Amino acid sequence: MNQYEVTFIVDPVLSGDEIKATAQTYVDHLKAEGCEIVHMDEMGLRQLAYPINRRTSGIYYCIEFQAETGELLEKLELALRRDERIMRFLTVKLDKYGIKYNDDKRQGKIGKVKKKVKKEDSRGRRRGDRGDRRQGGKRPQSNRPAPKPATKPATTPDSKPEDGAAVKEEETK
Repeated sequence: MNQYEVTFIVDPVLSGDEIKATAQTYVDHLKAEGCEIVHMDEMGLRQLAYPINRRTSGIYYCIEFQAETGELLEKLELALRRDERIMRFLTVKLDKYGIKYNDDKRQGKIGKVKKKVKKEDSRGRRRGDRGDRRQGGKRPQSNRPAPKPATKPATTPDSKPEDGAAVKEEETK
């Protein structure tokens, strides 16, 4: 048997019951064609990458199913095209890697990444932590003395340079 996955976006202005009825319509359509529903995932309301029919969000559904042949896909896609409640759809035939990935995702092996615990350095601060500076506080003081400001020796027009360099004086006439 071949395994397929159809993902579609339902118009979000519909009521909750109408949205669920729309998804159930296609589940029933697939069952009537002799398909076995492996998994149905309601991904919920998500932002669209670009506006579709002046909408910026949509309700995503993904139905994974098995079928003997791909002949029913033409009927399914025609029904999806004709339905005004469906904004976009995509049907994909899954290979063995896609089937394994979806199975692992359902079992929780793949999914949200757990937060890493930051290690503390010798001063008790977390690595990469900037202390109070991000909140507008002062920098932590170090044990080193502050550097002395550099001063130049004052030279006057009558004084000669100490290093013995020749100074050109231009006479104006």
